[in-house]
Amino acid sequence: MQEKNYLKLNDISAYKGSFHLSNYVWNAVVKWDYFAKDTVGKQFARAIDSISANIAEGFGRYKKG
Repeated sequence: MQEKNYLKLNDISAYKGSFHLSNYVWNAVVKWDYFAKDTVGKQFARAIDSISANIAEGFGRYKKG
């Protein structure tokens, strides 16, 4: 009997890329002045974070087996 190999979330290149993009944006935004962070930075960081979150949510939608 052949063992099944399931795809893992970290095997998906779109997820890994969006996760790294999210970290890059966070590291950039944290250096901005207060006004920029409070107006644009918060929204920008949340939008970028939601990319990898949506990929992870879609990945877990259907169970294996």
